[in-house]
Amino acid sequence: MAAPPARARADYDYLIKLLLIGDSGVGKSCLLLRFSDGSFTTSFITTIGIDFKIRTIELDGKRIKLQIWDTAGQERFRTITTAYYRGAMGILLVYDVTDESSFNNIRNWIRNIEQHASDNVNKILVGNKADMDESKRAVPTSKGQALADEYGIKFFETSAKTNLNVEEVFFSIARDIKQRLADTDSKAEPQAIKINQQDQGAGAAAAAQKSSCCGA
Repeated sequence: MAAPPARARADYDYLIKLLLIGDSGVGKSCLLLRFSDGSFTTSFITTIGIDFKIRTIELDGKRIKLQIWDTAGQERFRTITTAYYRGAMGILLVYDVTDESSFNNIRNWIRNIEQHASDNVNKILVGNKADMDESKRAVPTSKGQALADEYGIKFFETSAKTNLNVEEVFFSIARDIKQRLADTDSKAEPQAIKINQQDQGAGAAAAAQKSSCCGA
């Protein structure tokens, strides 16, 4: 079987698939649009099924191609989107800081992840619409942080409108996934190096034995 062309992976070092999940209307599509296109729209368009964008970023000298999937939040679409959990390497759990029910539902979304996603998937909690007036806020920052701490995941408050922490969220989860992939690679490598060293050692010993025989 012919090897794939060299250009097939020449444009990036890692391909990372991310998934945005959360209730309808929390701003998942707006976050994705802000990060991928640098734009924001106030018009609310419900995502039907699933949509995705691609952006390539530089991280620690590596080119990371992010494939970001935006899922529909409505209950009736969840049967469609569960298929996308399995291949996800990172999941952004998004709620609206002005909507307490979207925050309370994060536990349900985490249960979905536990049911459908890979065991080692990276997760991050995102409280969106942090630009809204404090009088409209329903979920204090401390409450979001407490939930993130409970699950042992990172937490950011964002605003797709003002671009607050949008880059930071995506870069943070991408860096954690890259590190996990690099660690997996390095765990696989030492074994191969060790075998080679043993072979070299055996070869050197045989060579030394041979030279001493010849010298004798």
